[in-house]
Amino acid sequence: MSDSVRSVLFVLGIMVASLAAAMLIPALIDLNAGEMESAGAFLWSAAGCGFLGLAVAIAVNTEKRDLTTRAAFLVTAGSWLVLAIIAALPMRYGGHGLTFIDALFEAISGLTTTGATVVTEIDSRPPGFLMWRAILQWIGGVGIIVTAMAIWPLLGVGGMQLFKLESSDNASEKVLPRAAEIAAAISLIYLSLTLICAMAYAFTGMSGFDAIAHAMTTLATGGYSTRDASLGAFTAGGSDVVAMVFMLMASLPFAAYLMVVRGRPAALWQDPQIRGFATLVVAAIMAMAVFVVAADLYAPAAGIRTAAFNTISVITGTGYATADFGVWGAPATAAFFVLMFAGGCAGSTTCSVKIFRYQIALLAIRQHIISLAHPRAITPLRYGGRPVPPETVYSVLGFLFAFIAIFTLSSAILGAIGLDTTTALSGAAATLANVGPGLGEIIGPAGTFQPLPDAAKWVMMANMLIGRLEVLTVLILFTPRFWQS
Repeated sequence: MSDSVRSVLFVLGIMVASLAAAMLIPALIDLNAGEMESAGAFLWSAAGCGFLGLAVAIAVNTEKRDLTTRAAFLVTAGSWLVLAIIAALPMRYGGHGLTFIDALFEAISGLTTTGATVVTEIDSRPPGFLMWRAILQWIGGVGIIVTAMAIWPLLGVGGMQLFKLESSDNASEKVLPRAAEIAAAISLIYLSLTLICAMAYAFTGMSGFDAIAHAMTTLATGGYSTRDASLGAFTAGGSDVVAMVFMLMASLPFAAYLMVVRGRPAALWQDPQIRGFATLVVAAIMAMAVFVVAADLYAPAAGIRTAAFNTISVITGTGYATADFGVWGAPATAAFFVLMFAGGCAGSTTCSVKIFRYQIALLAIRQHIISLAHPRAITPLRYGGRPVPPETVYSVLGFLFAFIAIFTLSSAILGAIGLDTTTALSGAAATLANVGPGLGEIIGPAGTFQPLPDAAKWVMMANMLIGRLEVLTVLILFTPRFWQS
C-alpha cells in the first residue's frame, strides 16, 4: 500500500472517528429526554463507527502523510460521501420512521449545508435527533471553509487558486499541514461567531436548545430548524433580524476575518467579491421589498423585513423561511429562482456559483470585447489589483459551463422521472446550488422533499454532493486520465 493511499485512509479514519464522537452529544440529549430508542441508535452508531474509524487510522498510520494531487481529490470527495453514510445510521435506526434513502438524503443535505429535508412533523421529533441535524450542518460549514481555503486553491478548482493564503511550490507537499493550521484558526473564528449568534438568539427569547441549534445552522448557512415553521416560529422576538446579520457574516470570506484578527480591518472593504456581494444583496432586497409592498402583500414595514429576510436566505443558500414566498406571484418566484444561482463569497459557508466567478467571467468578456475592437491593445485582466492568469479564467469558465450542464441534465432527468416543471427545475437548482427549499407546492418553503420518488432523491443527492464540492472535484473522478499513473 502506497503512502498516499495510507494518507487517504488515515484522514478518512480520523474523520469517521471524530463524527462518531460527535454522536455522543445527541445521545446524551435524548437520554436526558427519555427518548431511549433514539439515544440507543446514537450510542451504538458511535461505538461501532468510532471503533471502525480508529481501527483504520491505526492500521494505516504512517509518519509520512503527504497527499498527491490525486489523493487530495479523493479524500475531499470521499470524505463527504463516507461521513454522510455514517451520519445516516442513527437517523435510520433510531425509530424516526425514515427509510435508508431518506436518512441518507437528510444526512447529505445536512453535511452539504443544503437544508432540503424529508423530515415532517419536526416539532414532535426527539431533541437529540434535531440537534444531530444541526451538528451535521455545523460540521459541514466549517469543513467546507477549510477545504475552500486550504485545499482547493492548491488544486486549482473552479478558479479558487485566486485565494491562496500562502505560496507553495508543490500542491502535493503541504496539504495536510496547511489544512491543520488553517483549520485551527478558522475553527476558532467559526466557534466564536456561533457562540455569539447563540447568545443573540437567546436574547430574542429562544430556549437554550433552540438558540444553539439555530446558531449552528445559521453560521453554516444550512437552514435546518427545530420547528416546522422554520425561523418563522420565532420572529416575534426578533430572531429573524439576528439571522439576517449572521447569515450575511457567514457569507463573507473567513480569510478576511483572519486578516482582521491580524490587524488588517480594511481587508473587508478591499475585497472585490465582498463589494459585489453587498451590492447584489442591497439591490435584491430593495427590488423585492418594493414588489411586495406595491402588490399589497404586506404593510411597508413588514414587507421590507419579510422581503429582506427571505431574499438574504435564498442568496446565501441558508434556506430559512418566514413566509411562503411561493405564493407571492410569478415575478417573485422568477426572482428567487435566479437568486438561487448567486451564492456568497469564496471561503465562506455559502454555496452556489459564488460572486467572484461572475466577476471574473464579466471581466473576461469585457477583455475579449476590447480585443475585438482593438486587436493590438494589451488589456491585462486584473481582479482585486492582482493579475489573473489565463488558466484561472479557463478554470472559472469551465466551472460555469459544467454547473449549467449538470443543472440542465439533472432537470431533464427529474422531469423524465415524472416531476412537474416547477419542481424539476427548482429542485435541480436548489440541490445543485445547495440552497434548500425549492419552489412550488411540493418542495417550496411550505413543503418538504418527502413526497418525491426515490429516483428523484438519488438525483438530488448527487446534485448536493456535486454542488457542495465545487462540481469539478467530483467530475474529475470520472475521467480516465485521472486514474492513470
